[in-house]
Amino acid sequence: MIRLWCWYALIWLLLGGTSGSLTGAAGASVQAVQTGERLTYDISWLNILAGTAVMEVRSDGTAGDRPRAMLVTTAQSRPAISKFFPVDNRVESEFDLRTQLPQHMVFHRHEGKNKEDIEYTFHHAEGTVTAVRQGTTETLPIPAGTQDLISCLYYVRNQLPMTPGASLMLNVHHDKKNRQVEVRVENIETLEGAWGRVETAQVVVIMPFKGLFINKGSIRVWFTTDERRIPVRMKAKVIIGAITADLVDGFPPAKGPS
Repeated sequence: MIRLWCWYALIWLLLGGTSGSLTGAAGASVQAVQTGERLTYDISWLNILAGTAVMEVRSDGTAGDRPRAMLVTTAQSRPAISKFFPVDNRVESEFDLRTQLPQHMVFHRHEGKNKEDIEYTFHHAEGTVTAVRQGTTETLPIPAGTQDLISCLYYVRNQLPMTPGASLMLNVHHDKKNRQVEVRVENIETLEGAWGRVETAQVVVIMPFKGLFINKGSIRVWFTTDERRIPVRMKAKVIIGAITADLVDGFPPAKGPS
């Protein structure tokens, strides 16, 4: 019901440094993502508070002369939902802050009665990824600049111009498959919520496939248009209703009058 990729693939917002092609406004790369960031979201379905997700950016030292971050995302169902369908997912992605490419990702998945660990090691220079799942190891081809399930969101925040019409094409590797996704800014919209009243860019994620719960091309994300480009809301239409993730903690304090 509430699968991590379902509201997050919502992510994206996906892209790859060399594989993503940028159209529309001139590409203005920024460093929107900083270590120490921690964003908390309430996840709701049919107006029912169904779970909580936390996205963190932790320092992960360096690899040679390249700084790295550990992107940690967790998603847990609320007690009332857990009685019927418990969700307790955790994804850890080692991310090269200079190339903005994932290096290694581990997905600890617990959904209902299903529990498994999935591991991916990216070899970008060779154009391959090593996938370990259910005791089986495979080496699979990937396009240049491929992102993983989590790193794609952070790449988008750094690379996508938050202006209407701007878009990115990218490749995301998940479940041992390469998926091409288009991310496009639709319009600028003012949103109010726990984060206050902010100007946001509404971004649509166009996916050429359907999932078990999610409909084709039905994901939208609202990013603040300031230098942090924080996703304050994510929404995915599903077979019945929609799943919404709203930011409830982690936003910067409102600025007082100058």
